[in-house]
Amino acid sequence: MQAVQDASDPLLSVVVPVFNEADNLEPLLARLLPVLRSLGGRSEILFVDDGSTDDSPVRLARLAADQPNLRVLRLSRNFGHQAALVAGLEHARGDAVITIDGDLQHPPELIAELVQRWRAGFQVVQAVRREPADTSALKRAGSRGLYRLLSWVSRLHVTPGAADYRLMTREVADAFLACPERCRFNRGLVQWIGFDCAEVPYQAEPRHAGRSKYSYRAMLRLAGDAIFSFSSWPLRLAGLAGVCVSLAAAGYLLFVLWAALFTERTVPGWSSILATLLILGGVQLIVLWILGEYVGRLYEEVKRRPIYVIRRDKPQQQPSSPAESPRPGSSPDSSHPNQD
Repeated sequence: MQAVQDASDPLLSVVVPVFNEADNLEPLLARLLPVLRSLGGRSEILFVDDGSTDDSPVRLARLAADQPNLRVLRLSRNFGHQAALVAGLEHARGDAVITIDGDLQHPPELIAELVQRWRAGFQVVQAVRREPADTSALKRAGSRGLYRLLSWVSRLHVTPGAADYRLMTREVADAFLACPERCRFNRGLVQWIGFDCAEVPYQAEPRHAGRSKYSYRAMLRLAGDAIFSFSSWPLRLAGLAGVCVSLAAAGYLLFVLWAALFTERTVPGWSSILATLLILGGVQLIVLWILGEYVGRLYEEVKRRPIYVIRRDKPQQQPSSPAESPRPGSSPDSSHPNQD
């Protein structure tokens, strides 16, 4: 949804996807509202209920009745965190949109610094966690390994520790929403669309209540979406393995021919059978590699991402210190109904 443009009084939207976070809603709002008031100007809060089965819908309805700038978007079922974020971005009305989790691991007080960087001219302000407060060593190692692998196999760099806590201008949000793919890795998409980005480090807090919805299975599924959405490297790796096997088979074929011509240790028919199998196996692997290259290109086409993103031609205020200088690219998880 396009924001109502008012350059003199821009609207700030805060999108909060929630799934079974009933005990976290009031504490989150108690910390979020003072931060928004301290910023001045107009603001709205959009909760995206991702098919909660606890008391979250009832509590959200009560909170929306008490807060005129709070809206609730309820999804028909649990579509996942990434989809809920997309839904929130599509329905947010702001000139800038902040996405934040509802478990209070993303400190709402950091919003003031995100907005400050936005006002300094950055179009994406990415919060980067230093160290999760209640995450196991295995999850931390897996997260770091995923980001390094993704940076290696794709042409984009995702900052380790970059969460779905970020500010995006309306221009960036519209470019992000122009990517219609269903198997999404939002952190990678935010990096892919580019724009001037600043990073703000923060210390992740323990969950206020409940337990994490990101199981190891969900993390593996997200890792698969990240790798397969941004790289055809697995296809090329399979093709490279086929070439290596074909070369090894060619070397062994030379040995078979040598044994058949210059020794008497072969069984009749052994040389011809092995030679046929090795040649056919090598040809099949090479053909599969070629097919893989075509499948990889089809895979890139069917995602229907925009071929390019055009920045609006408007002057950008230069950052005031070298630490805030923009870097190329930027680092991104979804969908809920409205209860206005």
